Amino acid sequence: MPVYRGLPARPVIGTVPLTLMRHPPATLTLAAGLLVLPAAAAARSPGDPVRLVWVEGDVAGMSTIYGPDGGEPIGFIEYRQTRHGDRLSSVRVAHFRDGSSDEDSAEARVEGTLEALAGRTIIREADGVPAVDVTIDVAGSRIAASWGRGARRRTLEERVALPKGTYWGPLIFIVLKNFDANAEDGRLVFRTVAPTPRPRVFDMELAGGPPAALQRAGARLATRRFQLGPTIHWTVDPILRLVLPSATFWMLPGEPPALARFAGPRNYAREEIVIQ
Repeated sequence: MPVYRGLPARPVIGTVPLTLMRHPPATLTLAAGLLVLPAAAAARSPGDPVRLVWVEGDVAGMSTIYGPDGGEPIGFIEYRQTRHGDRLSSVRVAHFRDGSSDEDSAEARVEGTLEALAGRTIIREADGVPAVDVTIDVAGSRIAASWGRGARRRTLEERVALPKGTYWGPLIFIVLKNFDANAEDGRLVFRTVAPTPRPRVFDMELAGGPPAALQRAGARLATRRFQLGPTIHWTVDPILRLVLPSATFWMLPGEPPALARFAGPRNYAREEIVIQ
């Protein structure tokens, strides 16, 4: 899944909370009358775990990776997912022709909602040496990481408040499958941890688009397109989208929905890839 460079060292994250104001005496009667009205459902916060509509189980498969212009394959993805009780373990590794690879793993609780527990992201260069290694401990509120090579190698270990709705790597696709049950006004925001190459914690917004026709292998597929990109605040998001890359997903309708195509950056190095 895509990650982004160029984010501020300490980005402003989340939304502005709504607060209840104390009513002056003249409005107490009106306020009391409002108490008998049905309460509106609380809006979902970016850190809230998404509600699961589709049951997750044991899955394994492979996909082909292409360059942005199609043509010859430049790699492949292997994916493995297993479930034991309410615990889901998933690993996705993208292998590239030059010997480099991107690996994401995640552990989550899947009992009605998707609650992230822990995981790891490793980006290896062509010689197999990790350029980035990030360990994410949601339950323990901790991030440990190393990045760079040789004398330029850097390490970090810090305590970070990571809500249960923190998603990365293979967990993002599960969020996408359950989009309709969790989106508000056609958008769904969640927390993520991504290497830039230093690990950053920020919010991502998944926006649902209209139906889109996708040509593949001589066939015309009816899909729905989704856009994924970072979000900080509605006043600056349009500027962010001008300078930071976004990712596009084409989903096939079904029970559950299935990924037909992905187009976006491989990682913080911004190498564009297509998966289908």
